[in-house]
Amino acid sequence: MGCGPSVAAARLAGRKPGSRRAAGIGYPARMTAPRPLTAHQGYPPIEDHGLVGDGRGCALIGRDGSVGFMCVPRFDDPPLFCGLLDQRHGGELRLVPAGLRLSAQSYLKDTGVLVTQMHTDSGVVEVTDAFLLRSGARLQHDEPAAEGALVRRARVTHGDVDLRVVVRPREGVEHTPLRVRASRPLTGSETTVPLRQGEELHLILDWDGAAGPEPGPAADDRIEETLRIWRDWAAEVKNDLPRADLVRRSAITLKLLDHVENGAIVAAPTSSLPEHIGGSRNWDYRYSWIRDAAFSVFALRRLGLAYEAAGFLDWVLSATERHPIPRVLYDIAGEEPPPEVIDSKLSGYRGSVPVRWGNGAARQRQHDVFGEILDCAFQWAALGGEIRPALWERLTALAEQARTLWDRPDHGIWEVRAKAQPFTYSVAMCQVALDRAARLARRLQLPGDPEGWAAQAERIRDRILRDAWNERSGALGGQLGGRGALDASVLALPLRRVVAADHPRMVASADAIAKQLDAGGGLLYRYLPEETADGIGEPEGAFVLCSFWLVDNLVGQCRMDEAGELFERVCSYASPLGLLSEQIDPVNGSMLGNFPQGLSHVGLISSAETIARVEQGKRPELSTQSWFED
Repeated sequence: MGCGPSVAAARLAGRKPGSRRAAGIGYPARMTAPRPLTAHQGYPPIEDHGLVGDGRGCALIGRDGSVGFMCVPRFDDPPLFCGLLDQRHGGELRLVPAGLRLSAQSYLKDTGVLVTQMHTDSGVVEVTDAFLLRSGARLQHDEPAAEGALVRRARVTHGDVDLRVVVRPREGVEHTPLRVRASRPLTGSETTVPLRQGEELHLILDWDGAAGPEPGPAADDRIEETLRIWRDWAAEVKNDLPRADLVRRSAITLKLLDHVENGAIVAAPTSSLPEHIGGSRNWDYRYSWIRDAAFSVFALRRLGLAYEAAGFLDWVLSATERHPIPRVLYDIAGEEPPPEVIDSKLSGYRGSVPVRWGNGAARQRQHDVFGEILDCAFQWAALGGEIRPALWERLTALAEQARTLWDRPDHGIWEVRAKAQPFTYSVAMCQVALDRAARLARRLQLPGDPEGWAAQAERIRDRILRDAWNERSGALGGQLGGRGALDASVLALPLRRVVAADHPRMVASADAIAKQLDAGGGLLYRYLPEETADGIGEPEGAFVLCSFWLVDNLVGQCRMDEAGELFERVCSYASPLGLLSEQIDPVNGSMLGNFPQGLSHVGLISSAETIARVEQGKRPELSTQSWFED
């Protein structure tokens, strides 16, 4: 690539020029300064939550001591508690002191265990939330690690407090038998427990027939064991990167979204958190997208987490083998998710309706899936995975579909709910499908038509450069035909090796997108709804991943100072806990969309690694580079 180290980028990344010691290595667990709680229409900000989980299910814990969203035993099960979607009817699980004024949160170092510190005029209470992991479990293995229990430990560290304990599951959720135990008597669904300095209350919820610990010292021991398991896993995460604090937290967040037993990674742990307050862009993201796999695997490999990368690849390829027609997304088990339905009983976050369960995009036509799957197979083979004859037969069939369907309209990466269009990204991913099929066949001496696939891949690349070019905007548009509006998904073309980042038309496109889709503060809109028919037509926030894609393009153009500055600006939107949502409100910087969003964290990891490798004088690619040099 030829891009040398950048003094400005190194300075912006919090390091002395030339130094490889990153600021914040190890992400020390220091509590952020306590802040007053805020609410809008009775709802806390999305960013005022932390994620805890056990590799099967998870929960969002608010700064006010409430559980805003919780699905167990599986990520995609109906939520037991979803107060973020309806304060009255979403159920309530809360530990909160009377007279709460200020609060702060912190993760215990290198773990998925969260501490919420709450201040009143009379005292301070710290609530530790841990989804327990089985004694002796290793998160590096594809075996059950979840104990099936959540421990909420409240400890008064100063003064005295009256602690309000509320356990009221959402009505109508009967699939999960929930057992509630406490170290002090509870008089019903709501109890106030007086606590003095040094005193504790343990609240333990278990499900699925789990035999969790009894409240008290045994629960403390299990929390310590859970911390040890997390830190044993986190020791494998690379440190020497820009913003190592956020990179490590991003890795742990992806692990919290990872179904440990089979390798599936859900897009986000929530449903229907809005992309625009009061709007209808409210989707269920508690499933695993095929396109997320290729991006996620690349990021995980870059961090040294080869096991997680291989697990997700294996899950994708297994799902592909089982289903004759590839789906865009699957449930945790690799099956088709349930039909999308609207829940009229819930009023939505801050009145944003409808609330949806299931995702209709699973039944859309999205041609990029051919390239996503072939790219996953390519990475799998480059990591030493076996391409079995039955799998290769399935992959060659997908390559042939890409050869036939590449210029047919579909619903694209953004899953528009309007008339199908010939989206540039979908066309590009058909090019990827053919390119990867050709390289696999040549490299591994597999049967097929590698010469024909490679030739068609080149023709598609040429068509993109010619037919997606919009003279008016001076950029590659989001659709073929020369009239396509600007679309930030074009920034992904260099990442997928379709068009080089420093190609003149790609440079012009990146500049046009940065200018015309600018949402301010380093943020980008993915497209403008008034120019791209998406079937919704409502406004939305800025899309976090698109800004990280722009960082990667700037690196590919050797514009390292700009890349480093943009990277820092986008990182600044992370919550005090280091979490990112899908979108950011460009007006006030608040978070929008499902939270935390896996792909936002994938983008952060990938950009940090790209900057670091180029500053070290290396190419940004990893082990698959040699597979592109045949």
